[in-house]
Amino acid sequence: NVGLNSRDVGIKVNSRLVIGEVLSSLGIPEEKFAATCVLVDKLEKVPIDAIQGDLEELGLDQAVVEQLLTVLTNNSVEAISEVLGPDSAAVKELEQLMKLAESYGIADWIVFDASVVRGLAYYTGIVFEAFDRKGELRAIAGGGRYDKLLETFGGEPTPAVGFGFGDAVIVELLKERNVLPTFESSGVETVVFALNEDLYGAAIETASTLRKAGLKVDLIMEDKRPKWVFKYADRLKANHVVLVAPDEWSNGEVSIKDLSKGEQVSIEVSALADWASSEMKK
Repeated sequence: NVGLNSRDVGIKVNSRLVIGEVLSSLGIPEEKFAATCVLVDKLEKVPIDAIQGDLEELGLDQAVVEQLLTVLTNNSVEAISEVLGPDSAAVKELEQLMKLAESYGIADWIVFDASVVRGLAYYTGIVFEAFDRKGELRAIAGGGRYDKLLETFGGEPTPAVGFGFGDAVIVELLKERNVLPTFESSGVETVVFALNEDLYGAAIETASTLRKAGLKVDLIMEDKRPKWVFKYADRLKANHVVLVAPDEWSNGEVSIKDLSKGEQVSIEVSALADWASSEMKK
């Protein structure tokens, strides 16, 4: 949770089956559906005159396009149902999606928008776009269902869903809402470091003990010098570094350095859980 809610972001949804059924009713052959979707997707950015030539090459005259756009301006599943009929596969798919959204408790994020078709040809079902409710930013994310894509490349028929998002847009949105994380702290409380490869297993045991006790632990199993590890832990704003060294481990102990005080002590491995529990209480 990064602090955004359904008042900040909405998700427009539609089904490619909607435009497919409309085009079919207008006499457009199925092999032209995908190319038509690509062109219709551009209409949000350019006037119809800019792609009229491409539409005509597909056999879509302006009257057909205008009928199509009339349908795609509907903003409710009920309105689409009146156009396509209650037995429409597109309507049933959208109704099921809305019911699932209610069940998951995310219905307040969802907005039906028949104009969302997505510009890639391989989508086959539900498509979606996340948007800034204030309308100040471009699309945050977009994607949809593509049941035939893997099959096209020689794979087994496999239903799939994918999406892409704009990290720059998300950062701008978080900044505008004043919820951008500062990343001043990694959340790591303790860094565990094995001084040589033979002690990697011991370091894993140590880290596991501390994690079970509730501490957030970063485990270093690399050929690094202790000085590097201390600097790394300091950057993470960790509280302690636990050193798993040959002599101490053979004696059933580990060394723990308190980074704020600069003090280092040895603790028996059997007492690590108690030490971690006491740290959790601070």
